[in-house]
Amino acid sequence: MKIKSIFTGAVIATLVAASSASAQDVIGYITKSATNAGWMMINQGAQDAAEEEGVTLVSVGPAFQGDLSSQLEVFENLVAQGAKAIGVAPVDSAGIAPAVNDAMNAGIPVIAIDTGVSGADVTSFVATDNQAVAKVQGSVAATLVADGDAIIYVTGNQAQSTGQERRDGFMAGFTAARPNSEVIVVPTEWNSQQAQEGVEAILNSRDDIKMVANAWDGGTMGAKAALENLGYSAGDVKLVGFDGASDAIVAMDAGWVHANTAQMLYQMGYQGIKAAAAAARGEDVAGRIDTGFFLVTPETSSVYKDMVGIK
Repeated sequence: MKIKSIFTGAVIATLVAASSASAQDVIGYITKSATNAGWMMINQGAQDAAEEEGVTLVSVGPAFQGDLSSQLEVFENLVAQGAKAIGVAPVDSAGIAPAVNDAMNAGIPVIAIDTGVSGADVTSFVATDNQAVAKVQGSVAATLVADGDAIIYVTGNQAQSTGQERRDGFMAGFTAARPNSEVIVVPTEWNSQQAQEGVEAILNSRDDIKMVANAWDGGTMGAKAALENLGYSAGDVKLVGFDGASDAIVAMDAGWVHANTAQMLYQMGYQGIKAAAAAARGEDVAGRIDTGFFLVTPETSSVYKDMVGIK
């Protein structure tokens, strides 16, 4: 029996799903979101990999994005149920470490997907090289504005290695090329509403912003919504994204987004659960699996869409 559903904060659903399947075949998958466009692509990859591997995938998300307590609760239940391996996309890199240690000490392989774990060893980390790709993002963003132009950078959650690495990489790439530009930071916890409100507040107080760069495409879409609410047209303020999520690529085709460093989102979920299934069988798994990236521009958008199946 193969369970391939995303339950949002439903620990009870986890128990029911796992109890109905053979513990020998159960792979746990703790995701960050079931509704974010980018995470839907990651989750689909995870589900497809489980189908190919013939394992039962018990997929669970937090009650709300950033909810560490529910991830910890789900982790505890999966360990108690004897899951053969667990894939996890941590909402808090350090906060998830005790649960990861408990699983690894119990002999259950743990695969970190998208975001690393701080303070615990994992069997494998499957993700983009966030800092390196964000440095490319910053360098590309610099070509879209003049030195001295003011820009906004919308961060992700700084409690996560992903958020830290994307911020550091972007700043390194951008400031090296545009040392005299002002970068105004909008902090978020991967929340598009926070991105929208932060960008709107700055645009309401300043008329010299030339670009909004984003640590993820939920931020890109929040920034787009802010521009639309304030009466801007596509292209008035350049947008730069990170993820390659389908909604951001549609926005690029409409003239809003000017560059996007696309993760291979589907591949993160797919390779993550492939690695979990292999580890569950006792096979050797690489400690680091880099799923790569693709630079999407208006000129390369059609190639990227064909590559990942965006209509």
